[in-house]
Amino acid sequence: MSAIKIRLPTLYLKQYNAIYAPERYSWIEGSTKSGKTAGCMTWILDRALQGRDGDNYWWVAPVSAVSQIAFDRLRGRDFLKKVPNELYVVNLTEKSISIKNAGKIWFKSADKPDSLYGEDVYDAVIDEGSRCKPQAFDAVRSTLTFTGGQIRIIGNVRGRGNWFYKGCRSAQAGRLNHAYHKITADDAVSAGVFPQAELDDARATFEAQGRLHVYKELYMCEPSDDGGNPFGLTSILECTVGDATGPDTVISDLPPEVWGWDLARSVDWTVGVALDVNGAVCRFERWQKTTWKHTENKILQLTDAPALVDSSGVGDPIVENLQKANAEWFEGFKFSSPSKQKLMEGLAISIGLGEVSYGEGVLRNELDSFEYEHKRTHTLYSAPSGLHDDAVMAFALAVKHVNRAAPRNVVALFG
Repeated sequence: MSAIKIRLPTLYLKQYNAIYAPERYSWIEGSTKSGKTAGCMTWILDRALQGRDGDNYWWVAPVSAVSQIAFDRLRGRDFLKKVPNELYVVNLTEKSISIKNAGKIWFKSADKPDSLYGEDVYDAVIDEGSRCKPQAFDAVRSTLTFTGGQIRIIGNVRGRGNWFYKGCRSAQAGRLNHAYHKITADDAVSAGVFPQAELDDARATFEAQGRLHVYKELYMCEPSDDGGNPFGLTSILECTVGDATGPDTVISDLPPEVWGWDLARSVDWTVGVALDVNGAVCRFERWQKTTWKHTENKILQLTDAPALVDSSGVGDPIVENLQKANAEWFEGFKFSSPSKQKLMEGLAISIGLGEVSYGEGVLRNELDSFEYEHKRTHTLYSAPSGLHDDAVMAFALAVKHVNRAAPRNVVALFG
């Protein structure tokens, strides 16, 4: 039997890098009409063509009508038009495409997640992740256990409270074997996917309705501030310096004026943030999984200005040892509910007044994800479950060390 060459649709570079990432998981926040869906159709077809007879490949969407759209597109002229009809079979009833001597692609609904358990799946796409139930991810992930298959989770940004947003933030923070990618409407315009005039019209239309936040979510992948962030997403953005795709938290090459150090516990990170005379981040250090002695020595080696150091719990003897080495530079700070609340309120004021600045990276991501919740006796500040807040804590300690020279009367910002 002679080989048949099949030419798959060409992806533009940012689209390709996101979808064909080497990591097992790729979390992709994408603008509407940016090509994330078409790109993943190319990917799942490519994977199925490399599979064996009977191997299952899944496309999972929030409801049946959305999976039907993907099914119709994949079996339509853009994808299978150059494949001889005798090499694949389309089953309209079960919404599947079986490729001869290769894999079988199923188009599933996530509306009833319990119906997704049971199969062995070799690769999968979860479409419109921000609109799917979190239990759907649980079910799809379980189907990949035996095969070790890859998964692509794609969707629009829809606030900060959903599992898809939190999964993206976890991947963005560097979770092992998880990639994060963002494809905005600007990227799609640059790639020629749709014209600038269409994007300009969309912005003007939403802005005229007083719903610019909807445009920013759908087209720019910027979450709206749903009230759960103590710093305000707008204020966080206004303190961010540099290209929105830049990887570095550090934006200044001036020497440090102060350091803040947050010490790791369990699976957390030890993080050090240094600020220059203008309140800009000039040094950023972060590591995980080491001995306390190694951490202590590393902090001594890196710190070249006065530092406020987390002295809670196991941090207390570390601070004592640091002070023995340099009593003038190291001071401890014990975290408690009242002290953390004051620390976060002070940081919120500094961010709101634009007294600090930083680049894109771990710190900015953690600030965006940070949450607060009113309790009867106090306000609880933390990262969402599964994410980290170590960089925020180190940053807040550095800011406090700067501001203690000119203390403020903290206003009750949060009710």
